[in-house]
Amino acid sequence: MSVKLKFFLILILSIFATAGAGVYMIQYQTAIPIVDNINAQPQPLSDVQHSQEIVEDSERAQYENIPLESVNSPLQGSDPAKLAVNLLDDFQPTKSDRQVEVTYPQPNQALVTVIQTPSQGDSSTAMKYRVEMNRFGRSLLSSSPPIWQIVWVGSKSQCQAEC
Repeated sequence: MSVKLKFFLILILSIFATAGAGVYMIQYQTAIPIVDNINAQPQPLSDVQHSQEIVEDSERAQYENIPLESVNSPLQGSDPAKLAVNLLDDFQPTKSDRQVEVTYPQPNQALVTVIQTPSQGDSSTAMKYRVEMNRFGRSLLSSSPPIWQIVWVGSKSQCQAEC
């Protein structure tokens, strides 16, 4: 076989392999919610995601919305827990105890729940914050952690044991 024929066969095989990989990626691609810039709420792209959004909205309805425009801290970062705590420090600085829990309902979503309990001598009620984030992308290096963006924040007061 001549060198030209070998080169031509390699070129044809690489074209078919690239086309096959593209078809595979399109078929098994996960849906990413589109964020509306007006009210920063994810819009569903499929029926499955729509049913999950209804569950999240019923939980979200229990919280009072905190407008993101009133926050001065960064809304993007690589660590969801740290990003949520920094946001709450900017919004309402406190020296009370915080319990932070991070869950990932979908691979491209993070949900951070922060329970802020008052110190023993304080008579104020505990506050519960819900911070929703979407994956925004990655930094320049492919081995770097994903970048998260805060899309919604809410708060509600929680009664202590004596309520």
